[in-house]
Amino acid sequence: MFTVIFGRPGCPFCVRAKQIAEKLVEDRDDFEFRYIDMHEEDISKADLEKTVGAPVQTVPQIFIDEKHIGGCTEFEAYARENLDLYAA
Repeated sequence: MFTVIFGRPGCPFCVRAKQIAEKLVEDRDDFEFRYIDMHEEDISKADLEKTVGAPVQTVPQIFIDEKHIGGCTEFEAYARENLDLYAA
């Protein structure tokens, strides 16, 4: 399973999404991710809109196996429900 997180520096939700992804890498053998700094890579929200197929108002924007999941809140919910994030 490969996850891509598009984020920006200084964004607390981007930092949180990256922390969740790092935790999943620790806990699972089948999880990998790449964090893409939108400023560094010169990617705009308009560029992301073409990939998402809908307006992008916030970052991060997260894709798992090329499927758009949404932002940090949606990613955390998806990870809890489908990837055993924080399972005891």
